[in-house]
Amino acid sequence: MIPLQITLKNFLSYRETSLDFRGLHTACICGSNGAGKSSLLEAITWVVWGKTRAATEDDVIHNGAKNVRVDFEFICNNQTYRVIRSRPRGRSGSLEFQIATESGRFRSLTAKGIKATQTEIIACLKLDYDTFINSAYLRQGRADEFMLRRPSDRKQVLADLLKLDRYEELASKAKDSVKEYKGRVEQLEQSVTPLLAEIAQRKVVSQELQKLELQVASLQENQNSDRKQLQQLQTIDHQRQAIEQQFTWQQNQHQNLIKDCDRLIIEINSLEQQQQQLTQLLEQEASIVQGYQQLLTWQQSEKDFAHKFSRYQQLEKQKQLLNQQLLKQKNELNLEIKQTQTRLENIEQQEQEIQDILSRSGEITTALEKLDRSRRQLKELDKRQQYVSPLLQRKNNLQTEIAKEKANLTAKLDQLQISVYQLENEISQVPQMRNAVLTVDAQIGELDKKKTYQKRLEEKGLEKRSCQERLQENQRNYEKQWQELQQKLEMLSVPDAVCPLCEQGLEEHHRYHVVNKTQQQQESVKEQIWIIRERLATCEKELQVYRQEYRAISQDLHEYNNLRQRLGHLEAQLEATEDTYEKLEAAEQEKNRLELSLSSGNYAQELQIYLQQLNEELQILEYDEQTHALVRGEVDRWRWAEIKQAKIEDARKRQAKLSSQKPQLIAKISTLETATERLAIDSEIQQQINQIEDKINSLGYEQSQHQHILDSLRQAQSWHLQYQQLQQAQQQYPQLETKKQELNNLLQLRTQDKVTSQEQLDNYLAQREQVVDYRNEIQTLEQQITQRRYQLDDLISRSGSLKESLVQIDKLTDQHKEIEQQLKDTKKKYRIYQELAQAFGKNGIQALTIENILPQLEAETNQILARLTGNQFHVQFLTQKATKGTSKKKTKLIDTLDILIADAQGTRPYETYSGGEAFRINFSIRLALAKLLAQRSGTSLQMLIVDEGFGTQDPEGCNRLIASINAIASDFACILAVTHMSQFKEAFQTRIEVFKGDKGSVLKVNN
Repeated sequence: MIPLQITLKNFLSYRETSLDFRGLHTACICGSNGAGKSSLLEAITWVVWGKTRAATEDDVIHNGAKNVRVDFEFICNNQTYRVIRSRPRGRSGSLEFQIATESGRFRSLTAKGIKATQTEIIACLKLDYDTFINSAYLRQGRADEFMLRRPSDRKQVLADLLKLDRYEELASKAKDSVKEYKGRVEQLEQSVTPLLAEIAQRKVVSQELQKLELQVASLQENQNSDRKQLQQLQTIDHQRQAIEQQFTWQQNQHQNLIKDCDRLIIEINSLEQQQQQLTQLLEQEASIVQGYQQLLTWQQSEKDFAHKFSRYQQLEKQKQLLNQQLLKQKNELNLEIKQTQTRLENIEQQEQEIQDILSRSGEITTALEKLDRSRRQLKELDKRQQYVSPLLQRKNNLQTEIAKEKANLTAKLDQLQISVYQLENEISQVPQMRNAVLTVDAQIGELDKKKTYQKRLEEKGLEKRSCQERLQENQRNYEKQWQELQQKLEMLSVPDAVCPLCEQGLEEHHRYHVVNKTQQQQESVKEQIWIIRERLATCEKELQVYRQEYRAISQDLHEYNNLRQRLGHLEAQLEATEDTYEKLEAAEQEKNRLELSLSSGNYAQELQIYLQQLNEELQILEYDEQTHALVRGEVDRWRWAEIKQAKIEDARKRQAKLSSQKPQLIAKISTLETATERLAIDSEIQQQINQIEDKINSLGYEQSQHQHILDSLRQAQSWHLQYQQLQQAQQQYPQLETKKQELNNLLQLRTQDKVTSQEQLDNYLAQREQVVDYRNEIQTLEQQITQRRYQLDDLISRSGSLKESLVQIDKLTDQHKEIEQQLKDTKKKYRIYQELAQAFGKNGIQALTIENILPQLEAETNQILARLTGNQFHVQFLTQKATKGTSKKKTKLIDTLDILIADAQGTRPYETYSGGEAFRINFSIRLALAKLLAQRSGTSLQMLIVDEGFGTQDPEGCNRLIASINAIASDFACILAVTHMSQFKEAFQTRIEVFKGDKGSVLKVNN
C-alpha cells in the first residue's frame, strides 16, 4: 500500500486539512507534543480498517463537531484505490470503496453493508489491521515489547504475530472430534455383543415354528367341520326369528288398541263431568244477574262520594297552608324579639369587660417601661451580631466540610473492608470452582455419549415406524379381501343362489364346492390378518421400548445446555480470579493508610487550621449568643403591654357607644311583643282560615258513609266473576255435547279393530309352536368355534411372533455387518483426528513454523542491525537450551526463545546495553518482523511508519539511525518518521510540520 493523498474533516484534533503524499519518499512528521502527529497516522488506520486508539467510535469526532470524514487514496498492485469513511455523532457511519478507471474517474466497489465492504478492502490489500500495526506501523511504546518478554513467553508473542492461533482452533476441533469418535467406537463395541447373542437363537426359533404350524393345521380342519353344521342350524333359526318378530309386532298392535279404547272411555267420562258442572251454573242465572245489578248501583254511589272527597281534600290543603303562613309570621316575630334581647345582653356583658380592662391601667404602665429598656439593650446586641454572623457562618461551614471529609474517609474505609472481605472470599472459593469445573466437564462427557446413543435410537425408531406403516397397509388390504369374500358367502347362502361371476344358477354340488373354496380363501386371508396383527403388536412393543429409552435419555439431556453454560461461567470466573491476589494486597494497603489517618486526625489540615483562627477571632469580639437570645426573650415577654394599652383606649371608645344603644333596644322589644299578641286576632290570614272552614261544613261529606260503600263494593266483587263464568258456560255447553258424540263414534271403531287383532294374534301363536328351536345347539357350536378360534389366534400369534423374530434376526445379522464396517471406519477416523490434533498443536505445525521463520528473522535483523551499528552488534535466536544437570538427573533440552546479543567485547545480557543501543537492537528486530509479516500476508511492505523514541539516541546514534533509514529507503516506496526533536528533523529534506492552533491542528509541508 503506497499512500497518495489523505483528506481529514473533524478527525480528532483536525478540523479540515489535506496531505498529498506524492513526491514524499522519506519524510519526517514533526511538531510539539500534542500537536496531532500521531492523529494523522491514526486517520489512515481509521479510514481503512475503522480502528484507532479511541475508546468509543464517537471519540474520533472533533470536539463540537457533528460528524467526521476521512478520504484516502493509495496504490496497491499497480492500481489506484480510494476509501471514504464517515460517521455522524451518535449514529452508524458509512464506508465507500472505489477503484480508478483509465479515464481518471473512480468506479464503486462498495458491497452491501459496512462489514462486507470492509472484507473487500482487506482482500484487496491482503493486510488486516493487526498485521499492519505489527508490520508497517511501528507505534509508540511498542518497539521493545518483544525484547522485554521472558524467553518462555517470546514464542507466544511470535505465534500471535504470525497468527498461529488458527492452528490452535484447528487442534481444539480435532480434539473434539477425537472425543466424539472415541465415544462412537465404545458405543459400537458395546452394541455388537447383544447382537451376537440374538443371532445365535435362530435355530431354536425355527424348530418351535414348525411345531406350531402342525398344531394350527389340525385345529383348522376341526373348525371347518363345525362351521358347516353351524350354517345349517342358523338357516332354520332365521325362519324362527322371522315368525317371532311378526308375533311381537302383532302383540304390540293389540296392546295399542286396548290402550286407545281405555283412553276414549276416560275422555267421555270427563266430558260428562264438565257438562254437569255447567248445568249447575246455568241453574243459578237469576241470582247471579241480580247480584251483578246491585254491584253496578254501589259503583255509581262510590263515584259521587269520591268527587266530594276530592273537594274536601283541596279545602283542607288550603287551610293547612294558611295555618303554616300564620305560624311562620309568629315565629319571625318571636325570633326578632330573641335577637334583640341577645344584643341587649351582649351590651351589658361588654360593659362589664370594659370595666375589667380599665381597672389594670397601672400594671400596664409599669410593663411598658420594662419593654422600652429591653428594646434598647436588644438593639445594641443586634449591631454586634452583624460583625459576628459571617464569622459564625464560616465556622459552621468549616466544621461541616471537616465532618464531610471524615465521613468520606470512613465510607471509603468501609468500602475497602467490604472489598477485602469479598476478595478473600473469592480466593477461598477458587479450589471449589476448580473441582466444580472438573465435575461439570465429566458430566458433559457422559451426556455427549447419551446424545449419540439417542440419535441411534431415533434412527431405529424411524425404521421400525416405517415397517409398522407397511404392515398396517397390508392389514387393510387383507381386511378388504375378507369383506369381499364374506359378501360372496352371504350371496351363496341364499336358496337359488347364482354364480357371482357368470350370474347363472348353481347346482347343489357346485354351490357346495364354491362355498367351500370361498371359505378356505377367507380363512387363509384371516390367518394372514392375524399374522400381521401379531407383527404389529411386536412392532408396537419395540417402539414403546424405544420411546421409553428416548424419553429417559431426553430427560437426562434436559440439563445439557445448562451444564455447558455453567462450565463457561465457571471457566470465566476462574480467569477473572487471576488478578484477585494483587487487588487484595492493594486494598489492604489502602485500608491501613485510611485507618491511620482517621485515628491520628491527619486529614483536612488546612480546614482545621482555619477553624482554629476563627475561634480566636470570635473570643476577641466577646459576643454571647445565649445573652442575645435572653434579651430577645425579654422583649417578647413584655410586648403584651403595648397590646393591652391599645385595648384600654379602644374600651373607652366602646363604652360611650354602648351607652347610646341600650335604650333603643328596650323600646324595640316592647313593640314586637304587642304585634305578636294582635296577629292571632284580626290578621287577614286568620280571616281566610275561617272562610275555608265554612265551605267544608257546607260540603256535607261524611267519611263513615264513604267507607261503608267501599266495604260493600269489596264484598260484591265476586258477583262480577260469577257473571263472567255464566256467560262462558252458555257458550261451552253446546260444544261439549258435540265432542262427546264424536268420541262415542270413535270408540265403536276401535272396539271392532281390537277383536280383529286378537284373531290374528292367535294365528301367529299357533305357527310359533310348530317351529323347532335350535338356539342351544347354535350357542354350543359358536362357543366351540370361538374357543377354538382363540386357540388358533394364540398359535397364529406365536407363529407370527416367531416369524417376525426370524426376520428380525436376519436384520440383526445385516445390522451386525454394518456395525462392524462402521466400527472399522470410526477407528480409522479416530486415528486420523489424533494425528491432526498433534499436528495442529504447539509442538506440531506451530513449532515448525517458528523454527522455519527464525533463521529468516535472524538474518534480516542482523542485516538491518549492521547498518545501524556499523557491524558492531550481532543477534542470535536460540529455541532450545539444556537444563542444569545434577548427579541424580541427566541434562535435557527445554523449549525457549533466548536472544543472544554479541558485540566486540563478547555476549552479554540485553539489560546491560544503554538506551540508544537497546533502541537500535529493538528497531532492527521490529523492522525485520515487519518485513516477514508483510511477506506472510501475501503483500510487499511498501510503506513504513516509525513513531518511536528517537529521544533515546545521542547525536551519533541519531546520525546512524538516519543513515539506516536512508539505507533501507530503497526497500520502501514511502517512509514516514515521527519526532519532536529539532536536531532530528533537520536531517530530513522533506518535513511535514504539525501545529496546534485555535481551530485545531494544521499541516505544513517543507521541501
